[in-house]
Amino acid sequence: MKCPHCTQGIHETWSQFGEGFQDADAQWIAHRMTCPECGRDILRLLNRNTGMLQLLRPRAPTRAPLSPDVPEAFAADYREACLVLADSPKASAALSRRCLQQLLRDKGGVKPGNLSDEIDQAMQGLPHHLAKAVDAIRNFGNFSAHATKNTSTSEIVDVEPGEADWCLEVLEGLFDFYFVQPAVLQRKRDALNQKLQEAGKPPMK
Repeated sequence: MKCPHCTQGIHETWSQFGEGFQDADAQWIAHRMTCPECGRDILRLLNRNTGMLQLLRPRAPTRAPLSPDVPEAFAADYREACLVLADSPKASAALSRRCLQQLLRDKGGVKPGNLSDEIDQAMQGLPHHLAKAVDAIRNFGNFSAHATKNTSTSEIVDVEPGEADWCLEVLEGLFDFYFVQPAVLQRKRDALNQKLQEAGKPPMK
């Protein structure tokens, strides 16, 4: 498994934490494990009736930190969507959709309208794998079938399990395409031009 704190691969060494308890819903048992890589405790709750597990600490698995090349205006919405994911996937998806729409308008050059039409416009300028990923968001929660939901991207609508996570994955891919890769290439270009200048040669055009 991957540690939900530091994302490093670790072996599972769970031990029961406390006596366990029962309420009107089920019998519950808490498990605890310490990550050997980062030293943080991981806590989970087991529903003995259903076998379902719920992560208690951290409340949601850590996602890889965003590159500093991602502007704060977009990074803030993304971080908030990550923060509320465990408690409300619907709210997380709404934040992701709002961030997506602003991103497509600012960087994708789309004409403002409803989200479905904006996705159609943006797909023409995206790599095939990203275009397909963005296109899939229109099907989440039957979003594109409702005019009001399609216009108001921040509206809270139902999402299926995994759909809010997918929205975050799509944003990460778009951040890499729009911000990170161009910044990396620019830094490499600047470094090469510096070497050319030191050698008395003209810079790259």
